[in-house]
Amino acid sequence: MGVMTMNQTKIKFPENFLWGGATAANQMEGGYLEGGKGLNIADVLPGGKERLKVLKEPGFNFEIDEKKYYPNHKGIDFYHRYKEDIALFAEMGFKVYRMSIAWSRIFPNGTELEPNEEGLAFYDRVFDELHKYGIEPVVTISHYEMPLNLVEEYGGWRSREVITFFERYVNAIFNRYKDKVKYWMTFNEINSALHFPIMSMGFSIEKGEDEYQPIFQAFHHQFVASSLAVKACHEIIPDSKIGSMIISAPVYSYDCNPENVLYAMEEERIFNYFCGDVQVRGEYPPFAGRFFKKHNISLDIRDGDLELIKEHRVDYIGISYYMSLTQKKDKTGLDLTPGNLLKGVKNPFLKASDWGWEIDPTGLRITLNKLYDRYQVPLFVVENGLGAFDKVEEDGSINDDYRIDYLRSHIEAMREAIGDGIDLMGYTSWGCIDLVSASTGEFSKRYGFIYVDKHDDGSGTMKRMRKKSFYWYKGVIESNGEVL
Repeated sequence: MGVMTMNQTKIKFPENFLWGGATAANQMEGGYLEGGKGLNIADVLPGGKERLKVLKEPGFNFEIDEKKYYPNHKGIDFYHRYKEDIALFAEMGFKVYRMSIAWSRIFPNGTELEPNEEGLAFYDRVFDELHKYGIEPVVTISHYEMPLNLVEEYGGWRSREVITFFERYVNAIFNRYKDKVKYWMTFNEINSALHFPIMSMGFSIEKGEDEYQPIFQAFHHQFVASSLAVKACHEIIPDSKIGSMIISAPVYSYDCNPENVLYAMEEERIFNYFCGDVQVRGEYPPFAGRFFKKHNISLDIRDGDLELIKEHRVDYIGISYYMSLTQKKDKTGLDLTPGNLLKGVKNPFLKASDWGWEIDPTGLRITLNKLYDRYQVPLFVVENGLGAFDKVEEDGSINDDYRIDYLRSHIEAMREAIGDGIDLMGYTSWGCIDLVSASTGEFSKRYGFIYVDKHDDGSGTMKRMRKKSFYWYKGVIESNGEVL
């Protein structure tokens, strides 16, 4: 009698799999000065393809310039249209909706002693609307939108004092929403700061400054803050789950030259695993020692920090997955690819999106396996999607088959990962409704199942329209991933 292989039993998604979509407050809410909200980082990011380049330059000016266009100020007006949008999510059958709370709606300057009631009440209304349809919110506590005052007065997460303000913020929202929100994540794409500290840490590297020292000190402050959030969450909402959230991009070696294999391994460890090791295992990884020495990094770690980090670890890992990276130690004369804050060497085996991001569904299966091998905690794919140009036909239809193909192949990769034995909680496709792109501030880079009539020049009616992928995804959820 032969041994039964996995192929003979159809791999299924778990019965309680959390299907849904994902967005961020700063990219969709609008109402940037309404309801007592203070300015945040995203409010001073101009739109346009040069956004990342501008933000990377030393001495970024955190002022609003009347000559520039700031698409995040109006977003897609979710602040006023949340009922209409949530009804559309419910029509697709969402089990969960991943969203973020804008810190500056709750503490407009970040330093207040008491939260802003109008801000708290807004999210009460959003959560109540979700529960009306049986949709569970999955809330990111800090998603690229820290109060601007904390940036200007304290230098963002460079300052240890920000931990106190963050702790006050998390206590306010846990106490307020303890009966409404069971799934939380601390910092969105925490590891993105390695290449791009401005959005998640609230500072840019100054001219002549050694970039690694302030970034890793700020990481330490965020790790302490994250552990305090985990502690508070478990105490205030005992049946909750609180996770970390990282960009996951497996790093491939350009070839089998051991020099390149080693280079890819080192990059993967520092980018994909450094933050996870601290937040999930509760301690700085052994490889950090050599990296710190090489880059002259010296951390100010206070008494009790390491014990706190060890004791209060996250329950699960949320990941964003868009692409893999291919690396070579010497890149001379090679084509580099653009990507989700990252650049690698062009992979000849992969096709790319309209924005040059390489499409690699197998990389998602590889990533899930590597993370689960390392941590053995539940995983949750909370971002994955295709930014593309969409065309509205004369009859109003939007035939985004390219998006369906992209999502289908990644959902298939997740199913295979479940077959590999991975504990996967759910899947929330990024930008389930069109919103402002984080990397370019464009509307034309669309991710949604729902089209929003809004354009890069600021024109548009904000009208919502269902794309072909809307009906496809509804079928995917209805069949629990059986019908792709």
